[in-house]
Amino acid sequence: MPEPIVPPADVPVQQPYGHAPEGPKRVRTRHFQTAKLQGIPITGLTSYDMLTAQIFDEAGIDFLLVGDSAGNNVFGYETTLPVTVDELIPLTRAVARAVSRALVVADLPFGSYESGPDQALATAVRFMKESQAHAVKLEGGERSHKQIRRIVSAGIPVMGHIGFTPQSEHGLGGHIIQGRGEAAEALIIDALAVQEAGAFAVVLEMVPASVAAQVTERLSIPTIGVGAGPSVDGQLLVWTDFAGMTSGRVPKFVRQYADVRAVLTDAVQRFTADVASGAYPAPEHSYE
Repeated sequence: MPEPIVPPADVPVQQPYGHAPEGPKRVRTRHFQTAKLQGIPITGLTSYDMLTAQIFDEAGIDFLLVGDSAGNNVFGYETTLPVTVDELIPLTRAVARAVSRALVVADLPFGSYESGPDQALATAVRFMKESQAHAVKLEGGERSHKQIRRIVSAGIPVMGHIGFTPQSEHGLGGHIIQGRGEAAEALIIDALAVQEAGAFAVVLEMVPASVAAQVTERLSIPTIGVGAGPSVDGQLLVWTDFAGMTSGRVPKFVRQYADVRAVLTDAVQRFTADVASGAYPAPEHSYE
């Protein structure tokens, strides 16, 4: 298993985080910058509950995103669009309470920041106060520049998100790769706008690998890829995709590291068979 982000042993600097003698230290936004400068890959997963957050945190993941992908993976919506702030705050609170090391990033859902900087700041403040998140994420490059700047000016870290932005999937015409051909320059402009506004990192979703490499080279802040190839500063996946929990179509860029769905299905089938046959509960499972 790869080590969490720590500087190489021959670099005469203090470890930013990860393996301190007194125990794991909290990942901070400044450590993202250290990781980019030292070429240390950043790892991220989504999480929507206490148990997965604990497991991912103990395994050494660097940041956890409480994404609006909860719409598909928790609430059963067809898209992320119906998700509300009131639905995401309890999920974020559960994740934030469960971790001791990972940075917890809360997704600002559709409709909670588009009206302008004031609305964006009010939503971000709610997440920071009510869920104890460590940072927030919102979609959009140039169009969200003012919102990002306003939130950052209030002392709240912001992770940007450009390329394919799920909250805009209807306007984009569906799940379509962004930044191809002449659109590459527009993507770079969006990335620079996010950086100039003060974001500490930016997600690049469903972007050609060559374009993602150009963006990563141009930016001084880390790039986090979601289907953006290998030449970025970190990788983020939806945990239900990478663990084989999702039924149906899985995005091309996802590598499935487990088949948890099959394991749970087998466990449930064995449980129901044991109950039907009387094998469970056995004498050792009963109280006298």
